[in-house]
Amino acid sequence: MHIGQVAARTELSLRTIRHYDEVGLVRPSARSQGGFRLYTETDVARLMVIRRMKPLGFTLEEMGELLAITDRLDDSGTPALEAAEREHLLARLGRFEQATRERCEALRTQLSRAEEFAADLQRRAGQLTGGTA
Repeated sequence: MHIGQVAARTELSLRTIRHYDEVGLVRPSARSQGGFRLYTETDVARLMVIRRMKPLGFTLEEMGELLAITDRLDDSGTPALEAAEREHLLARLGRFEQATRERCEALRTQLSRAEEFAADLQRRAGQLTGGTA
């Protein structure tokens, strides 16, 4: 896929996708003869991981770390991981899972407060205009 198709599928801007390439998070799997970036479904899946991590406040470094962990755990082209390394990677993955749950809860709290604020404003506007909000 060309970068425009990837941008449409991931809802990320071309600039953002290029930036992720520049910082090494998601490199295109190939280049066309003209030098255009070409992406695979695997590349798109990696971009979707990043897109989902971004609103949770993960840094680019953390995103890269998680991708490296999952790459290592998923890599079928290498001999089986030693038990100790696999356990270490799974523990790191578990920390990301825990951090994700905590950040989701924090966002739920923020959203709840924002909704309360919106309801308060609606009531005030109704009171000030004589409406029945």
